[in-house]
Amino acid sequence: MAKSHWPYFDPEYENLSQRINPPRVSFDNTTCSDCTLVKVDSANKPGILLEVVQVLTDMDLIISKAYISSDGGWFMDVFHVTNQMGQKLTDTKTMEYIEKALGARGTTCATEVRTWPGKQAGVAESIDGGPTAIELVGSDRPGLLSEISAILASLDCNVVAAEVWTHRTRIACVVYVTDSTTSRPLDDPARLAAVEEQLRNVLKGRDGDRRSARTNFSLGFMHTDRRLHQMMFADRDYEEEGEEEEAPLVSVDTCGERGYSVVNVRCKDRPKLLFDTVCTLTDMHYVVFHASIVSQGPHALQEYYIRHKDGCILDGDSEKQRVIKCLEAAIQRRVSNGLTLEMCASDRVGLLSDVTRVFRENGLSVTRAGVTTIGGKAMNVFYVRYASTGEPVDTKTIEALRREIGNAMLLNVKNLPASAKPSDSNADAKFRFSFGSFFERFLA
Repeated sequence: MAKSHWPYFDPEYENLSQRINPPRVSFDNTTCSDCTLVKVDSANKPGILLEVVQVLTDMDLIISKAYISSDGGWFMDVFHVTNQMGQKLTDTKTMEYIEKALGARGTTCATEVRTWPGKQAGVAESIDGGPTAIELVGSDRPGLLSEISAILASLDCNVVAAEVWTHRTRIACVVYVTDSTTSRPLDDPARLAAVEEQLRNVLKGRDGDRRSARTNFSLGFMHTDRRLHQMMFADRDYEEEGEEEEAPLVSVDTCGERGYSVVNVRCKDRPKLLFDTVCTLTDMHYVVFHASIVSQGPHALQEYYIRHKDGCILDGDSEKQRVIKCLEAAIQRRVSNGLTLEMCASDRVGLLSDVTRVFRENGLSVTRAGVTTIGGKAMNVFYVRYASTGEPVDTKTIEALRREIGNAMLLNVKNLPASAKPSDSNADAKFRFSFGSFFERFLA
């Protein structure tokens, strides 16, 4: 038999340019009076733009402008950044974390750096062995989250973290669970099979639904927002019909003389918008060569010059329409027009089940949710609206929620519609207090 000879390949060669020219991150607090310029220079590599945006977004930094260029073998970014208070970045720990996370100084790479404390949908580091991640995708309906959490509680699974998105008629969620007795991950095949069977039963779509429910199990943490986008994209939620109150304006044109397809996005500005659009373009296997992002008042303007990975521009109107639909869906998945309920309590098995049951019994549907456990304390955020009408939640329902939830959990209400606000100032005070302040009380 003739022998096949292959050229020698050094596995370290692929990362040679990164090791010779590691990313350089600099912070400029003098050029602009109202923000910090975060500048990133690096040898170009696939996915580097998403990597940089992901690091800044995970730290809850506000990106008001960005200028991106990655033609040739070099990547150069400038981001106009402030913290949540609209202030410049002055904390040395924050700056050092950004440098380390992006692989500056040749110390590490972003995949090796732990997520910014408190920002991952995660749990306290003391949990031995980490959690089991359960991914769920299916048809949405009122009370579904309550049913899912009730099943997990009945199977002695403690929900230590979760992120839930709904979009149009679909739901996707990543739930992190541990054994309620040992606080260890679920690793018994028979038990996992039982959990999967019951979750599949509750997730089964309506009769005639062309897509079946899906579940998946894994160990440890992932970047939850990125994974939810991937799950919704794979589920083709962008093909569903829906009526958004303020739909984004997305267009795709061809810049023939420069050999790019140009994507323009105009929509209402909000946190994590840049991450959502860059994540979608990356997962659709497009490369962003140039981009300009600007926030003008309540709106954001984004312009991307893109190509396929093979260097070709978008092929025909059908592909352009698909890009438009996918970006519209990515922007809308995180939009929540309902009431925001922030809750804090001592963690216990069945807590999520009890809270979502109260929502269901009061006629509320959860459109999005985030569950985090830190130091034995559960800090949850729910976006809710009336399941039957989708209208704003009134004061009577809010007071009923307070009574049923009880004094064991602190409740903060945000985005309360004017029609539901109490008329007297003393009552109004019950709805206005700092969620961060009672986080500090619980974590003290």
